[in-house]
Amino acid sequence: MVEGKRVAVVVPALEEELLVADTIRGIPAFVDVIVVVDDHSGDATAERARATGDPRLEVIEHARNQGVGGAIATGYARCRDLAVDVTCVMAADNQMDPSELASLVGPVARGEVDYAKANRLVSGEAWQLIPRSRYLGNAVLSLLTKIASGYWHVADSQAGYTALSLGALRRLDLDRLYRRYGFPNDMLVHLNVQNARVRDVPSRPIYGVGERSGIRITRVAPRIAWLLFKGFWWRMKEKYVIRDFHPLVFFYALGALMTIVGFLLGLVVTISRLGWGNDITTATIVLVALLLVSGTQFTLFAMWFDQEANKDLR
Repeated sequence: MVEGKRVAVVVPALEEELLVADTIRGIPAFVDVIVVVDDHSGDATAERARATGDPRLEVIEHARNQGVGGAIATGYARCRDLAVDVTCVMAADNQMDPSELASLVGPVARGEVDYAKANRLVSGEAWQLIPRSRYLGNAVLSLLTKIASGYWHVADSQAGYTALSLGALRRLDLDRLYRRYGFPNDMLVHLNVQNARVRDVPSRPIYGVGERSGIRITRVAPRIAWLLFKGFWWRMKEKYVIRDFHPLVFFYALGALMTIVGFLLGLVVTISRLGWGNDITTATIVLVALLLVSGTQFTLFAMWFDQEANKDLR
């Protein structure tokens, strides 16, 4: 327990027979429940987990692979049923420092925030320790997640080391959450609709412990970007239209419309000039510039309104 609150750790695992036992043995004594979700591994992950003999341990095995998000959702559902006060997530690859778990659990247990997540990018070691392609991909996705989720103060959106309050967990629709590697991003979008308070907690990146990454940034990044695009407009509808109207939706809509129209018109004019030698009138140039500038201004104002609307969710 922490601050009189029961604590659980969900460990999503896929073919982690080499490291899952070390992960479990490293989980601090203040944790009351450990739920390992074996996402239909083809190795001895579940057996190695049970072999630790930890009395706090429960192993759930998926009959089919559901993705890391699906495994976390299964663990969340179990902890919700057990009414655990704070539910954390730690990967089974031993890349999350168990000594940092208390700093994640503390703010949630004290009721300061609803969701605490690790941030590896604030560490001076991040650039040296994290593979460059993943670091840059993470930075880009973090920026997109800020826009999509409305949590402008949150970075390192791909970090899966988290702690969630029981109240926030009960308000989430687990069936709607994304099932694959974009789960942490989608989680933030859904939490924002619930007006959940979120805090970043500095974390030290750990690599070179024998982990095997299944992430290919060139394949995953476009999928997450599309997920965030859809999540952004879903959040606009749910939070600023259905639940409590806010005029920033007009700014975002006008910004997107003017930018797209201005870009397409500029493209048509450019092709017409280069392909057929047609003249470009001054009025056309002014119109394209006006559309692009106005679209950018509307979008920036909308971002500012969104940031102001969410500044208390820290």
